[in-house]
Amino acid sequence: MKLSLFLGCVLLSILVVASGHTFDSKLDEDWKSWKSQYKKQYTEEEETYRRKVWEDNVTYIEQHNLEYSMGKHTFTVGMNQFGDLTDKEFNERMNGFLPIEADNSTEEFEGDEFDEDEESDGDDELDEESDGDDDELDEESDDDVTLVNVDWRKRGIVTPVKNQGSCVSCWAFSATGAIEGQWARKHGKLISLSEQNLVDCTKLYRNNGCQGGWMNRAFRYVVKNKGINTAADYPYTAREGPCRFQSNGFVVTIKGFSYIRRSTKYLETSVRMIGPIAAAIDASGPFRWYKQGIYKNENCRNHEANHAVLVVGYERDNGKNYWLVKNSWGTRWGDKGYIKMVKGVPRNCGITKHAVVPIV
Repeated sequence: MKLSLFLGCVLLSILVVASGHTFDSKLDEDWKSWKSQYKKQYTEEEETYRRKVWEDNVTYIEQHNLEYSMGKHTFTVGMNQFGDLTDKEFNERMNGFLPIEADNSTEEFEGDEFDEDEESDGDDELDEESDGDDDELDEESDDDVTLVNVDWRKRGIVTPVKNQGSCVSCWAFSATGAIEGQWARKHGKLISLSEQNLVDCTKLYRNNGCQGGWMNRAFRYVVKNKGINTAADYPYTAREGPCRFQSNGFVVTIKGFSYIRRSTKYLETSVRMIGPIAAAIDASGPFRWYKQGIYKNENCRNHEANHAVLVVGYERDNGKNYWLVKNSWGTRWGDKGYIKMVKGVPRNCGITKHAVVPIV
């Protein structure tokens, strides 16, 4: 994949030069500053192409924020470490949840599907699969909104934001985040767990290391393996390697895992009653540029989740409901590594579709 991307860059660089493309000289210093900030180095051929991609992204960001000031969007965007990537390159390098295989999986799982009320007829649930054309569904009704805010960071069971780097391992960070929260709730001690342990050791459970995976299969590994190492004992390298699990070291164990029923109601109840929940979303489009505000993207695809995250709470602000979501792209991304994602609307980027929680 890296070779094909490199060859593509060289070819496009030649096309850029041949077409007589000129760069915006007013952006020269910004380009140098951005490269320095994110320690970017290119060959001469590649820099021509990357500068063009970066300028295109600058234009997009400026246009979006102008439209935000006019009331057309509910969130702002900003330049970050992904500024030299096209949308296609970004999705290949950073989004590692594989929904087709997850949807078709017939594997068994420990635990039951989480259900607050087995006899509920589901009338309270929003139609998550609606196209969202009905304005009446834009917000949950007052009867459906829980009148409390939930933020598990304030309860001390969420580790600091981590960074998956160039390894497509978001699924591993989502899984460790959920286990960390459950372990801290039960044992009163927050321990950062090893994503590298999952990247290296879950191949037999049909995960793909730095090429993507699933949180449920990570949980299955921890159950069968009788534990996962801490991040201190098994540090993250952002590269796949041989499995080096240390059975004689300190390990965190889980009994099983449970899926969350696919609706806002049940995910909300799960977050409130259980704690941080592993989930997956469609992170294509403007998601990668998010800075502040409530992320609401009418073009989000509910059935094409491609990125794993951790839901750590939900809040209501000025009549708007949103999920508090922890990402794994470092603190320079988003709002110090977090994003507020709109809650209770049909176009919800699929956040309720693949939610799963470990049982400690």
